[in-house]
Amino acid sequence: MRKTSLECIYELAKRDDRVVFIGSDLGPGVLDLMKKEMPGRFFMEGVSEQHIVGMAAGMAMEGFIPFVNTIATFLTRRCYEQVALDLCLQDLPVRLIANGGGAVYAPLGPTHLAVEDIAILRALPNMTIVAPCDAEEMKRFMIKTLGWHHPIYIRLAKGGDAVVSKEQNGFEIGKAIVLREPGQGLFISTGIMTQLALKATEQLNVEGFSCGVLHMHTIKPLDNNSLLYWFPKVKGVVTVEEHTRIGGLGSAVLEFCNDEMPEQAAKISRIGIPDKFADQYGSQNSLLGHWGITVDSLCVAMRKQL
Repeated sequence: MRKTSLECIYELAKRDDRVVFIGSDLGPGVLDLMKKEMPGRFFMEGVSEQHIVGMAAGMAMEGFIPFVNTIATFLTRRCYEQVALDLCLQDLPVRLIANGGGAVYAPLGPTHLAVEDIAILRALPNMTIVAPCDAEEMKRFMIKTLGWHHPIYIRLAKGGDAVVSKEQNGFEIGKAIVLREPGQGLFISTGIMTQLALKATEQLNVEGFSCGVLHMHTIKPLDNNSLLYWFPKVKGVVTVEEHTRIGGLGSAVLEFCNDEMPEQAAKISRIGIPDKFADQYGSQNSLLGHWGITVDSLCVAMRKQL
């Protein structure tokens, strides 16, 4: 997914002179063709994440569309003030491409796990947050960034994930996609957790529970119209995210229900990361299993709701 997103930047840059790339110590080989062909629009700034956000803001004020890429925790925790004041307060069209959303960097421990990134950025006015479910959806999303006039946080998975999105569904920022029509139950998921939700529906359907998947690729702005439409039609809802249960997708759905249809809130069960720092190292899947974010746990949660 990361490789795809970077390749898309190069393609966008060939179409639009406003597109520039700014990286932070990403190593050799990143966008070599763009660096060679467009040296005035390729910048590798070293280990200086706060600087590259400020630099991107300045370039955006001059009419450019900067795409910034580095590790998710560094773009969010380390650069929070710059993101808040330089980007969001000015409402600038900077795209923050965040490597390693969730538990991707599990072998590196809690310093590199971006598990609260959605929560802290969702609190910022003017910020848009998008988490595609696979590389093909990433392609359809990236072309839409040229016409979006606000900051965007793009949450990347590890890459190499199965393709579950469908070209005919298209992509619109802020509009969720029904990947499987719900019956009794509905999973609302984002990022690669959508793949987990699809597997859970298959298992549940074998057991006689008809469940669907609403892929909420845009966490902010949330697709309120889809929630208004689907909630009254189902008996149970399970939100799924590779993020702390505080402040992420599940919280956003609960907040909307509380404000607009409080009678529906009891249908919701949330699956996410517990409110504590990771105390284990290992693979991404091993950590997700440790946290109880598995196909089986999704099925258990949905059965309880139904």
